[in-house]
Amino acid sequence: MKLTSNWRKEIGTIPNLLSIFRVVLLPFYFYFVLEQSFMLAGILIALSGITDFLDGFIARKFNQITELGKLLDPVADKLTQLVLILSMDWYRPMIWWIFGLFLIKEGFMFFAGIIGLRKNVKLDGAKWYGKLATAVIYAGMVLLLLFPELPAIWVNWIFGLITYSLLQSFVLYIREYHKLLN
Repeated sequence: MKLTSNWRKEIGTIPNLLSIFRVVLLPFYFYFVLEQSFMLAGILIALSGITDFLDGFIARKFNQITELGKLLDPVADKLTQLVLILSMDWYRPMIWWIFGLFLIKEGFMFFAGIIGLRKNVKLDGAKWYGKLATAVIYAGMVLLLLFPELPAIWVNWIFGLITYSLLQSFVLYIREYHKLLN
């Protein structure tokens, strides 16, 4: 994408401002987690999840889909998911395998995207299973933050759901890229 006057117009759209807002929330979230103000951290992430939904809804409903937004939204999503998973590692060490799966999935998406660009094909936006995985990560992390004393069985169920949704998304994106690239 060229940094032109069009870029300056695009950055001011409500969906793009919401994506930027989500990224700006991350240091505050991280601070609250470090201070063990889990309620405030949970509220910020719930707010981030709402703005994630709203940016896509507003962009489609009011025809504000931009090239910048196609970049900003997924970057804000991935940064948020990464920070959520990493921040939870201090309090829930078993999350490391979710972190590993997240890195493998996103690494695959990155390299498959590069191969697609070289072949002049690209995925047409996030698929439902990617959006579902994002929503499950948000919901699971908000629950873990708002209820830090959850019994281990509930924590394991939440981690299981997150793992399943990430794995499902990964497998279905592999299929999608296989079809796209062949």
